[in-house]
Amino acid sequence: MNDEPTGSGLESNRDTDWEQLRCMSDAAIHAAIEADPDAMPTDEGFWKSAAVVLPRRKEVVTMRLDADVLEWFRKDRGYQTRINAILQAYMKAHTSQHNQE
Repeated sequence: MNDEPTGSGLESNRDTDWEQLRCMSDAAIHAAIEADPDAMPTDEGFWKSAAVVLPRRKEVVTMRLDADVLEWFRKDRGYQTRINAILQAYMKAHTSQHNQE
């Protein structure tokens, strides 16, 4: 394991105790991963059919939004990503409608 410090300055992981993680043995880290209910183990078959999917480029747009709507989204970090996800979900929900017309 590399002894170089990691995690400093990662604001998105403010709840991670990086110092405690640095002090853990590889075996302890492996055990924690196996105990994580969200961790999904993989096998060789998974990696044989795995493919790299690059994210699509985002377009820069200027959009007029009601001030209260924008204020509500900006309460939490990642508001632009959430707005995009909501618009993406709306688009997917209405795609079949447009294809039927």
